Amino acid sequence: MTNDKKSYFNRAHRLGRIGTIIAILFMIGIPVVVCFIYDVMPTFSEVFTTAIGLLAVYVPTALSEVISYTPMLGTACYITFITGNVGNMKIPCALNAMEMTDSPLGTERGDTVSAIAVSVSSMVTMIVIAIGVVLLVPLQPILENPTVQVATNYMLPALFGSMVVTNVANSKSGEYRIKNRILTMLAPMACIIAFDYLVMPIKGKEGYTMIVTIPLTILLAYIMYKLGIVKVEKED
Repeated sequence: MTNDKKSYFNRAHRLGRIGTIIAILFMIGIPVVVCFIYDVMPTFSEVFTTAIGLLAVYVPTALSEVISYTPMLGTACYITFITGNVGNMKIPCALNAMEMTDSPLGTERGDTVSAIAVSVSSMVTMIVIAIGVVLLVPLQPILENPTVQVATNYMLPALFGSMVVTNVANSKSGEYRIKNRILTMLAPMACIIAFDYLVMPIKGKEGYTMIVTIPLTILLAYIMYKLGIVKVEKED
């Protein structure tokens, strides 16, 4: 890695860490200040009792997202996790931008394109939210239309479906090409489907599911690579 690239990544990580700390301080500080002003500060036991159920659901989800999404996002992971809408907006924007610009995952170019895409997506999101707040009342009859509500239920599955197809069809990974990569995901997918239908629904437990399937997928990929089923070839 050249000095310029190393300097870029060092600055990106430094700014990302500073931004993350500032965001956490705002997220925690604003409720604390409001509680002090109105003299409604809850006790630690009240906070813990109320939050334990939510933490049990969201902590595994957050950990699994960090583990699975960070390799795709690169240094853009900081602004992604700060601004939110990770799976339904930031990941599709980053992957689509890298696909359109032919910038493979795991490369400096891919990292830069991902950062630009996520930044633009965050700015557009803030603008759309501002417009939505202003037009919420006038648009309420349209948003409450049964047809619109049914259509919105299919948006996220369609979005993730297109992402899966795009990634499965593309065998490139940085400067390498991976043959039979799709085989590494078939067994974990079959396990998830079988568990969901035969044991218990995984709805609401997606975080735990990802924590289990990520190491399983890595293990299967390693075994298939050693057996010669999955092959990694450097592109010319």
